Amino acid sequence: MKKTILITGGAGFLGSHLCDRFIQEGYLVIAMDNLITGSLENIAHLFKNGQFEFHEHDVSKFIHVPGAVDYVLHFASPASPLDYLKMPIQTMKVGSLGTLNCLGLAKEKGARVLIASTSEVYGDPLVHPQTEDYWGNVNPVGPRGVYDEAKRFQEALTMAYHTYHKMETRIVRIFNTFGPRMRLDDGRVLPAFIGQALRGEPLTAFGDGSQTRSFTYVDDLVEGIYRLLMSDYAYPVNIGNPDEVTINEFGEEILRLTGSASKISYQALPQDDPKQRKPDISLAKKILNWQPQYSRSEGLKITLEYFKTKINQSI
Repeated sequence: MKKTILITGGAGFLGSHLCDRFIQEGYLVIAMDNLITGSLENIAHLFKNGQFEFHEHDVSKFIHVPGAVDYVLHFASPASPLDYLKMPIQTMKVGSLGTLNCLGLAKEKGARVLIASTSEVYGDPLVHPQTEDYWGNVNPVGPRGVYDEAKRFQEALTMAYHTYHKMETRIVRIFNTFGPRMRLDDGRVLPAFIGQALRGEPLTAFGDGSQTRSFTYVDDLVEGIYRLLMSDYAYPVNIGNPDEVTINEFGEEILRLTGSASKISYQALPQDDPKQRKPDISLAKKILNWQPQYSRSEGLKITLEYFKTKINQSI
């Protein structure tokens, strides 16, 4: 008997890659998405697959799925600052009510649930690199608080269901991830830099470009999530690539890769923008035997080809 998995946010960047992986693993996959940031284009190749079905639904409202469900992955949420600053209330609702609905469904079905948390729970960190036992430095009333606090609440609610209802829960803290199916206009630094370089525009860096990020290729993240779901570990686990780079260095890398003659231009640093971001992945190595397999340069080459295709299609 095939097992069934529900993936919320299934038409999004990460959700669609998870749909691919679980179909490949032989699961019946139900993708659920309200398409406010996801796109049917990301899952169009799956519509003829008998193991796949799609439900257009906002998970902030009651979720009904007929039949057995063995696993629930909650990945529905705007995930880039551009999106969650435009949709602050939807972001809070999907992190709170959406998580409540996913946990309620998982409880009813006796399913194991994994929720997508984020490195943003660490805020603008005072500890570097960030370990899972660091409680973070988040401004709850700042503009980014709608995302950061939604994810922190989501973790707390998930742990409450784990301890009170004895449910099987998993929490992944995702660091910056990239790959095909990202939106060029999603506002995050990687698609922004690649899009600007390909169009011959200046690369927009914020502050003086000395802040750092760590970028994980999507296939590595999906592998880490798969291993965490199949593990017996209920507490948060960082999944990310510890290869840290400054925004300036990253911009130069994109210019070399694209052969662009663009320059880096600087704008004011947004409020509460993290100055450093680097995961400590000791826990993932120990309990999941996981570490990234793709270098940033390998992943960037694949992603660049995808974005070139998207830009050519829009011309």
